[in-house]
Amino acid sequence: MQENNALVQWVDSNWVSSNIPDALWAQIALGLAVLAVLVIVTGWIMSRVLATVARRMLSAIGHDDWSRALARRRVFRHLSYAVPLLVIMGNIGVLPVDEKYGGMLARIFLSAALVFFFLAINGALTAWQDIYASSARAQTRSIKGYLELAKIVFWALCVILIISILVNRSPLLMLSGLGALSAVLLLVFKDTLLSLVASTQMTSNDMLRIGDWIEMPQAGADGFVIDMALHTVKVQNWDKTVTTIPTYKLFSESYRNWRYMFESGGRRIKRTLRIDASTVRFLREDEIIALRRFALLRDYLDGKQGELEQSNRALGPLADLEVNRRRLTNLGTFRAYGLAYLRQQPEVRQDMMMLVRMMEPESQGIPIEVYCFANNTAWVEYERIQGNIFDHLVAILPEMSLRLYQAPAGSDFANMR
Repeated sequence: MQENNALVQWVDSNWVSSNIPDALWAQIALGLAVLAVLVIVTGWIMSRVLATVARRMLSAIGHDDWSRALARRRVFRHLSYAVPLLVIMGNIGVLPVDEKYGGMLARIFLSAALVFFFLAINGALTAWQDIYASSARAQTRSIKGYLELAKIVFWALCVILIISILVNRSPLLMLSGLGALSAVLLLVFKDTLLSLVASTQMTSNDMLRIGDWIEMPQAGADGFVIDMALHTVKVQNWDKTVTTIPTYKLFSESYRNWRYMFESGGRRIKRTLRIDASTVRFLREDEIIALRRFALLRDYLDGKQGELEQSNRALGPLADLEVNRRRLTNLGTFRAYGLAYLRQQPEVRQDMMMLVRMMEPESQGIPIEVYCFANNTAWVEYERIQGNIFDHLVAILPEMSLRLYQAPAGSDFANMR
């Protein structure tokens, strides 16, 4: 039996050797043809068979989104390029070339295969980001910075491996050399390290999310966060321009985040009406009677008049003089009316702070500040609610013999002449 096997091997080797052409160019052409056939077969297997099997498996387990994302990011295509290059590298011996040149060619093809392999890894990470960005969790936690850091690490590893393969040295030697250059590397990657720390802190402390409205005057940013990467954060301003801010600045410098206002369900209204000081005076009895027609003032006037009468009775004979008696003012009545009006508004949060106060008089009148919270945080609705409130308060001022302060215009000086 052993003799028969030896005979078969001898016949096969004899047949192969007898059919190999003697010319060098013919041997090279034959070797290239063999490699081409191997490349075509392995490329077809990777691009058709394995890619189809992978997509069907992902679809079977309910991950159609992953199948589409990997295909869109060309992960299967890059792998279909890498495997044939590895096949060429492993069968480079079929070419009748010197061993030294054959080894060089093998290292070149291996390096090219590594490039496509790492391109596939990069595509897979990008596909992961696409899948994550479409989820609800992406609005609170962004992983784009971490994925970009992973890409940097993988590409650095790829460069080290390729250089070590081309020079035919162990990659550990290059890594040991990088240790001596640690100070230079820290200087080169300073922004990356700062951004990594800032991104980690912002994510862990929930300081910033995609979709947050932030204001950062020193960076010229006032709008919504549309992208959070490792090195930069993009903010789309209200004029549709985009401001790019280094990530570490959002951790080291101050900015205003309006997200918590939206989450609270109330948006603050804080605006002043400047009253002409010359119109502030005491109310007469007939004016107090006339103001009772306002339903919002009846309880205030009844309670206030009872308080004033009790205080005036305590004065005794001194109460006969008006200068000694306590009286109602039109400005105080207006403040009471404004507060009662806010408490009747269904679009104003009644469980949050609400007041109408007089501030320090100035050269431009007496500021009356209205402070409350609208129950709708959307900008358009908020402005509508605020406008309705102040439209009414400004229109009611003449009923209380008050007038807004207004600087004289050119027409006023013309009328004086």
